[in-house]
Amino acid sequence: MIGAATSLGMTPDRVGPLLAELRRARGLSLADLAAATGGGRGWIGNVEAGRRWPSDRRWVVLADEVLRAGGELVATWDRARGERDAAEQTRRDLVASAVSARELLGAPDLGDVDDLHAQTAELAVEYLSAPPAPMLAAALKVQREAVRRLRANAHRRTERADLHLIAGRAFGVLAYAALDLGQPDLAALHARTCAALGERAGDDSLRAWAAGTRSLVARFGERFDEAAGFIGEGMQYATTGTSALRLLCGGAQCAANQGDSTTALALLDRAAVEREHAAADPIDGLFGFSPAKQSYYGASSLMWLPDRAALDRACRDAQTAIDTWEHEPVEQRSLDDEALAHVYLATARLRLGEVDAAMAAVRPVLDLPEERLISWIRRRVGGLAELLDAPRFAGSQTTEDARDELVAFGTG
Repeated sequence: MIGAATSLGMTPDRVGPLLAELRRARGLSLADLAAATGGGRGWIGNVEAGRRWPSDRRWVVLADEVLRAGGELVATWDRARGERDAAEQTRRDLVASAVSARELLGAPDLGDVDDLHAQTAELAVEYLSAPPAPMLAAALKVQREAVRRLRANAHRRTERADLHLIAGRAFGVLAYAALDLGQPDLAALHARTCAALGERAGDDSLRAWAAGTRSLVARFGERFDEAAGFIGEGMQYATTGTSALRLLCGGAQCAANQGDSTTALALLDRAAVEREHAAADPIDGLFGFSPAKQSYYGASSLMWLPDRAALDRACRDAQTAIDTWEHEPVEQRSLDDEALAHVYLATARLRLGEVDAAMAAVRPVLDLPEERLISWIRRRVGGLAELLDAPRFAGSQTTEDARDELVAFGTG
């Protein structure tokens, strides 16, 4: 998204450098500004460096007041926001113009199956940083075109497997979009279709990925025995790329949620060893499994275990995922998973009894714009509020304030 906007003429970021200049002029550290504004120290550092954009204007207004900027920071943010919006609208107009052109030209030439492959690869990468709704629409267009060609026999005989693979990957994106939009039944249907198309294409990578996604949907529904069954099914096809790593870590999530610490830790340790020998995936983005994602899965598994050693490791894994994603290239950086890693860090901190540390960890998530709040995020933040109902936290005003904020977030 940032790269696209820059190529369309957006001026360089001025908010970050101005924020850093004002902070230093007032003699404040990153920690001082974080404490005064509620932003995380690392997040503010990334804003100053131009790696993150402060999307919440309310935070900018507060920072302007703390830094006694006299409205300069807010005015700079407003101008930059306008430029970003204009660049995004230009990008959308270009996409719309391409759609119109293709519609006027009619059915594509038989020789452009490679173009459909490229579109699915782009979808898989773009999904990591885009809201699910527009990704749903984009995946649906690719899926419909692939299915149209299959039904109409508008392809060469040698392209049939390719079209099944393209349609399968499009259904994979649709499965994720449906789940993120809170429709697990549709997600299950799309994931099952993805698996069937992987079978027809004879593509083991997609078969393994589809099984992992079917397990993910089952875990969302807390059907952990069913989820573990899909893990076992997928492992027989996990011969390429990072397929085995994703499945092993998914199996660890199943075991941890069923209270089996030994199996969960063993699967995570096995995945860590196999990471050393993993090859590249056929395509990146949604169909890959980066080291940051692996750490994220570790945190989301271990945060359910009762012993302190596992919870401490969950904290380390979540922080590793967050720190790694901040420096990842776009084809591997998942903004939704990065936000969830903050929630998982907060969950582990709460289970350790550390309310202030938990709220500091989840703060960046509470400040996200509405369009970024996928079903997983709302659900896990709601789980934080439930943890604060435990007797160990009774009678604390800090706990009551934290719980009220988390509940308000869930109902906002």
